[in-house]
Amino acid sequence: MITGNRAVWRLLGGLLLLLGVMTGGYALAADSSEGFSATVKVDATADSAAAARELARIDGQRRALMTVIDRLSGSPDSAKLSKLDDRTITDMVESFEVANERMSAVHYLADYTFHFRPSKVRRLVHVADSAPAEANSKPGAAEDGGKKGAVEGAGKPMIVLPVYKDAGSTVLWEDPNPWREAWAQRAAESGGTRLTVPLGDASDLATIDAGRTEAGKSDALATIAQRNGGDEVIVALGTARRTGDDLVGLDVNMKRYRSGHLIDTHSMTVGANPGENADVFLQRAAANVANEIANGATKSPAARSDQQASLSVSVPIGSIGDWVRIRDRLASVPAIRKVDLISLNRHEAKIQIKYVGGPDQLRSSLAGVDLGLDGADPEWRLQLSGVAGTR
Repeated sequence: MITGNRAVWRLLGGLLLLLGVMTGGYALAADSSEGFSATVKVDATADSAAAARELARIDGQRRALMTVIDRLSGSPDSAKLSKLDDRTITDMVESFEVANERMSAVHYLADYTFHFRPSKVRRLVHVADSAPAEANSKPGAAEDGGKKGAVEGAGKPMIVLPVYKDAGSTVLWEDPNPWREAWAQRAAESGGTRLTVPLGDASDLATIDAGRTEAGKSDALATIAQRNGGDEVIVALGTARRTGDDLVGLDVNMKRYRSGHLIDTHSMTVGANPGENADVFLQRAAANVANEIANGATKSPAARSDQQASLSVSVPIGSIGDWVRIRDRLASVPAIRKVDLISLNRHEAKIQIKYVGGPDQLRSSLAGVDLGLDGADPEWRLQLSGVAGTR
């Protein structure tokens, strides 16, 4: 009997020791992300104790996330947080602990400690810090005294969609996407150009995916920009270059869209340093691309050059209505300064386009409004694209 008791105690002691090791390991892990954790008291009443506990958890995780955002950004953003549904916030929770539970048949009280995923919180804080135009339009946005808007300026941010191609797969919101993570961990801008990477919540996933982003779907791009407080989207398509299993470089193609229409393109290649960690390299690449954007590498031709040029262009038309549609689309291209109508009949219009930038930049901008420019000096031809012509 005594022997049996000693065996039981030895077993219990071993379990307690193992639990202590596991708890210690967890504590170390928790300490490493202490800034992304918060403890809140919860109190809920429902038809049953189980339902009350679920209500308490959902309310608690939202309040805990607000505490973390407040700590990281210096000011809570209730307007931005209110846009996140409960499922999205639950997905941001890495783990949680419960203490001091008390409950009755319909009532539940406890202390919850929530540990949030750092990468997801960083993206959320980055969005909250860089979309004052959107936040100021929400009820209660003035409660922060306009601090963010006053500090960061009134201009709208550019929305960056980091699409990553590697080993035959193309991802945007899917995990893993180390290119998007690199953008999420990028330091905030100190200059005037503000870049926002969407959080990738349920609404973002429903709006656009990697395929639609790469294809430049106008309506989806316009919607994702509007949802995140901007008018313009930079699609940053990063294609991995590998030697064996090693990531040795990234080819980045940037396309800039305004109101869903392509207005400029730019490409660059970033090489990895010998022995450089892949995550560190991608973070450096994201910083380089952000710097290119800030310095005007992907701004419209009008913003990059004040040198004006002109083209004499023939425009085949089937009706006066065709000419009106083409004229209106020409007027929406930022690079075009003036369009002079030289002649017009039922079959053709002859125009002179005065613009800034080069012919290739003009062609790219026209493609963004479904107009095709072909030819070379002195004979240029402009017409509605096949997509536009079928509308």
